[in-house]
Amino acid sequence: MFDALTDRLTSVFDGLTGRGALSEKDVSAAMREIRVALLEADVALPVVKDFIAKVKKEAVGEAVIKSITPGQMIIKIVHDALVEMLGGEDSDPSLRIDSPPSVIMMAGLQGSGKTTTTGKLAKRLKEKDRKKVLLASLDTRRPAAMDQLAVLAGQVGVESLPIIKGQLATDIAKRALQAAKLQGFDVVILDTAGRTTLDEQMMAEAEEVAKIANPSETLLVADALTGQDAVETAKRFNERLPLTGLVLTRMDGDGRGGAALSMRAVTGLPIKFLGVGEKLDGLDVFAAKRVAGRILGRGDIVSLVEKAGEQMDAEKAERLAKKMSKGQFDLDDFAEQLRQLQKMGGLGGIMGMMPGAKKAKQAMAGANMDDKVIKRQEAIISSMTKKERAKPALLNASRRRRIAAGAGVHVSEVNKVLKMHQQMATMMKKMGKGGMKGMMNALGGAGVSQADIAKMAARNAGSGGAGLPGLGGGSGGMPGLGGSGGLPGGLPGLPGAKKK
Repeated sequence: MFDALTDRLTSVFDGLTGRGALSEKDVSAAMREIRVALLEADVALPVVKDFIAKVKKEAVGEAVIKSITPGQMIIKIVHDALVEMLGGEDSDPSLRIDSPPSVIMMAGLQGSGKTTTTGKLAKRLKEKDRKKVLLASLDTRRPAAMDQLAVLAGQVGVESLPIIKGQLATDIAKRALQAAKLQGFDVVILDTAGRTTLDEQMMAEAEEVAKIANPSETLLVADALTGQDAVETAKRFNERLPLTGLVLTRMDGDGRGGAALSMRAVTGLPIKFLGVGEKLDGLDVFAAKRVAGRILGRGDIVSLVEKAGEQMDAEKAERLAKKMSKGQFDLDDFAEQLRQLQKMGGLGGIMGMMPGAKKAKQAMAGANMDDKVIKRQEAIISSMTKKERAKPALLNASRRRRIAAGAGVHVSEVNKVLKMHQQMATMMKKMGKGGMKGMMNALGGAGVSQADIAKMAARNAGSGGAGLPGLGGGSGGMPGLGGSGGLPGGLPGLPGAKKK
């Protein structure tokens, strides 16, 4: 989403860092470049003006210009201003859940991803907050809208209000509240109707529903790819409904990202969640500091650590720990590490959270590497017999040719996978006893606090962002990707990657 803006800002900062001193003229030139970058990213003009004024006021100060590292000082000032623009470090993205049944009302235009987001939110409340959730569709106009929500409810394992054709949205809302009280639901999520554009009938209906339901949260779902239109939509909805927060969808798209930066500043409403992809687990809690870090190319190590902790199977990790303590690491273990990497979002998803992501992505593109590499590696391992996976030493030339034919690859690809496995097995042996236990603790796999996770992430980032410790790579590589000679930012050992 922010790639173009990140590229522009990175080039500005590259011109500032490494210089012994900066004049006020240098700072002003940098501010002009940042202003243009924000405008090109479709950030609202009033927001840009306030941002530049605030940054420039601090950046032209004597403490910065005469600093030993003025470039780094300016980057920090820009970072802090971005965090403030996005809501500040202390902004609370959590949902307010009142005494049951608590009502969450979803509002937004048609096509913004409102119904899908309703399903994602229900899944999150059920699995993370242990809430009993009821979904109710109030969209009586869009064909199959109610059926779509019922299907999503089934997919995430929550209840949906039975459909009665011909009912008005207000009557459905009343029925949903009554059903929730009688059946002991903790949360009711009302998916209201949308239109392709704002109109009075839709807004009046939404207002009436809000009066009946008295929601504890009224979330506006907006498509981040619609740019300034999304900002205007937020303003109009905020005038008519008791909005309590924003959800920005399609944050994994290739838009310019200005809506995400503008909406919080224009409406004053907190951004609660970011929608990523179509999968029902693609709803991330918004954190201003983390998003600012991504925009400035610093990555988001804490989110990466949390994602690893969520996806890691504790039982499998414990089994691997026992094998490691004996110096064992076979090709089945290697394949499991590859699957773990894909669960965490693949190379692309992980690289977006790593410091120096731009350079690493460029290196990946130059080496023709993408998530297909991981799938090919897994296919190669799957073409081996169980005995061969357990004892790679059995893989002579004829067996390798057979495996290559089975996986539809050249023998050289099989050799690369075996070499990567050998490197990782050697590293695992060096880690010895107790290595995995420490890693699991760091990743939250043993139930440690978020503060401990943050401390670990900070230590990792402070050492140059070399990658997640303990997931492969003697210098901090990612799962299943070898131990040396890899991409900048902590992806060592991938085929075709050369250390720079």
